[in-house]
Amino acid sequence: MRRAKALTAGYLRRAVIMAIFLVLFPSVGAAVAAPAAEGVDPAAVDRYMSEYLSRTRLPGASIAITHGDRVVYVAGYGHDSGGAAITATTRMPIASVSKSMTALAVMQLVDAGKVRLDAPVRQYVPDFRLADSRGDRITVRELLNQTSGMSDTAFPDLRRPQADSLAGAVERLHAAKLAADPGTEFHYHNPNYQVAARLVEVVSGAPFADYMRRNVFGPIGMRDSTTVDTARDAADVTHGYIRAYGFAIPVVEPDWFVGGSHGVLTTATDLAAWLITQNNDGVAPDGHRVVSAAAVAQMHTPSGVGDDKYGMGWQWEQSDQLSHNGDWFTYTAAQVLVPDTGYGIAVIADTGMALEDDPRIIAQGLVQLTRGESPDVHRPWGIYADWGMALLTLATVALGVLCSVRSRRWAGRQTARPAWLIALRQLPYLAPIPILIALPQLAGLVFRGRAATFRQVTYVWPALVVFLGIAALAGVCLLLTRGVWLIVLRRNRSGPDVDRAAPVAQAPA
Repeated sequence: MRRAKALTAGYLRRAVIMAIFLVLFPSVGAAVAAPAAEGVDPAAVDRYMSEYLSRTRLPGASIAITHGDRVVYVAGYGHDSGGAAITATTRMPIASVSKSMTALAVMQLVDAGKVRLDAPVRQYVPDFRLADSRGDRITVRELLNQTSGMSDTAFPDLRRPQADSLAGAVERLHAAKLAADPGTEFHYHNPNYQVAARLVEVVSGAPFADYMRRNVFGPIGMRDSTTVDTARDAADVTHGYIRAYGFAIPVVEPDWFVGGSHGVLTTATDLAAWLITQNNDGVAPDGHRVVSAAAVAQMHTPSGVGDDKYGMGWQWEQSDQLSHNGDWFTYTAAQVLVPDTGYGIAVIADTGMALEDDPRIIAQGLVQLTRGESPDVHRPWGIYADWGMALLTLATVALGVLCSVRSRRWAGRQTARPAWLIALRQLPYLAPIPILIALPQLAGLVFRGRAATFRQVTYVWPALVVFLGIAALAGVCLLLTRGVWLIVLRRNRSGPDVDRAAPVAQAPA
């Protein structure tokens, strides 16, 4: 009995001490508990978004925040290139975020027993033939995991003639080779999901857009969502923007094939329903099961091939976050699931592919807000890179003008030197020309072999193209100016020497 009383007294003392501690240090007590916030303050979200748009000059964006099976907040900010306010129901492209939706469509067919993940793709799409016999072994799972062996290094998708249908996208792969044996390496490659979308068409017997509307968008409650085959088909979407020197410039999206891999047009409101379905094991907001819980688990599970933790349209970029980002050249998007807290985040912005995308930054800021933290607003580092390019461009112009002005003095010092040595020393001034010509290939080295066209590279980093163009022009102008002065001075120098060497005519006797 005495022992029980002592224990009770001990518990009471600890309880009193803990209560006093919590009263005196409430913030520490909250940090120790660290529960997931049950709500997000819309005013805090609005402040964060307003500050972000103001500081970065981002024209517009829409966001969705969900928690478990409920919508926490959806909203739009800023404007589109036509001047209209962006709202939670403004339709915009979500680019490669579409891949997770294509994966869900395939998994529905798997649930129905119509497709086996480990069966060869050719079993369902007979026209799927590559110029590499190993392609016959590619399975459906390997398409969705992006471990098929297809790659931009072996088949530069962006630089090849673009298809206008999913059937055409499969047909053009007849000339494709593989970068690796199927199932051995991860390579992010848009054609993987174009073939997957074609598989949905062939197996279901319905056009991909119709299948998505009836079996994915409709059941989930994504009433304003569609999918298109080409950027040209997104006629109801206003032009997005590219960034140059921190300013947003409205431009036309280059026409390219996007079906199945990055062709969904949707809204923040619809993405909220999508996030709930993902966080609720395949059950839509209205309680309707869209896909099995086992299928969702497979989509969220990394393939285990290579270092990239890619599942099926989802990727573990951080240890506690499942995400996927999307890039058009004039629009970008991001989606994030935080399994530990049950939150889901989606962001669409009307600025295009860049060195660092706005939606990725915004999404992480919103994740911080769901944790009760106060995120700092920072500009995409591409803006700072642009400012650096601006300084280099101005310095190049100034140096080019200065050297051109001093070309006569320079030529005067070179007249006695051999021509080949002078020419050799001028070659560095022409270096920007081959760099500019090879820029698409060089960009491929940076972006995992995803070689693009010159126009597409210009959309991604216009400041770099401007710098290289001006540097090349300045180099050519400088060499022309120096060459002219060198010729003039050498002629002037050789003229008097010839006169002095000529014999003097004698007067007749």
